[in-house]
Amino acid sequence: MDIGIAVAGFLVGVVVGLTGMGGGALMTPMLMLFFGVQPLAAVSSDLVASAVMKPVGSLVHLRRGTVQLSLVKWLVIGSVPCAFSGVLVARALGSTGSEDQVQHVIRIAMGIALLFAAGAMIFRAYMSLLERARHRREAAGRPDAEPEPESGSSAAPEVKVRRVPTLLIGAVGGLVVGMTSVGSGSLIIVALLMLYPALKAGQLVGTDLVQAVPLVLAAAVGHLLFGDFRLDVTTALLVGSVPGVYLGSLISSRAPSGLIRRALAVVLVASGLKLLGLGNVALGWTLLAVVLAAPALWMLLRTRHGFAPLASLEGRRSR
Repeated sequence: MDIGIAVAGFLVGVVVGLTGMGGGALMTPMLMLFFGVQPLAAVSSDLVASAVMKPVGSLVHLRRGTVQLSLVKWLVIGSVPCAFSGVLVARALGSTGSEDQVQHVIRIAMGIALLFAAGAMIFRAYMSLLERARHRREAAGRPDAEPEPESGSSAAPEVKVRRVPTLLIGAVGGLVVGMTSVGSGSLIIVALLMLYPALKAGQLVGTDLVQAVPLVLAAAVGHLLFGDFRLDVTTALLVGSVPGVYLGSLISSRAPSGLIRRALAVVLVASGLKLLGLGNVALGWTLLAVVLAAPALWMLLRTRHGFAPLASLEGRRSR
């Protein structure tokens, strides 16, 4: 067993427990870039490990009542068959060439998926800022209005399901997950946010985690049968990631998840660009520009919508 992979799995597990996302988006590129695991083997092993981790978070949300089971049903109908066939699609894309060509196709698909996931996280954060600004404006016109709960842990009323769009979200998300192991969190949850804007963040996360269980299981079975599953890699991932997820879940209520999500977005961008073949020098300058420009832009957006430039300052004032 590779101790380095176990340690990496533990760190990623903590991030998943804290933020609810980032498993495939972080672990698969990490296996490829730092441990030299071939892309298809990295996807296969990570998906099998995720099939063990995902039920942990979903059980928590089911107990808290933050799951829209009506949405889960239609997402699963679309995602499960597409997730199972994702590995076959990856194989078919390279069927006319060598095994190296298959790995190259998966590497490119992974890079695109990671950049999309990073953009999805940024979009989700901006939509959350707009929602808070809207609630603040409404509360200003009603002095007796109750403050909006931060956690969104209370059960939400059932939403009116838009069956065809929801099924398509599941199908596209399942195909991407089956090919790259990325998307069961970041991609699908943002698509749900755009389709069902009335759902709160906690309910979006809970719904996505529950639907991700059969999705990841289907993709894992497909990779066990037709992929390049490696037991030694998966074992090392599980040894590290399972206690990591448990620890992350325990401290998630106290940890600065916003900071974790920002760091996760940077890692997603870096991994995606690297997988797409960007050189080290160009990658370094790109990340430096992102790290310097993104905080200033975010503070400008917060100020424009009536919030303190820094969330920590806003928290101190509220206390």
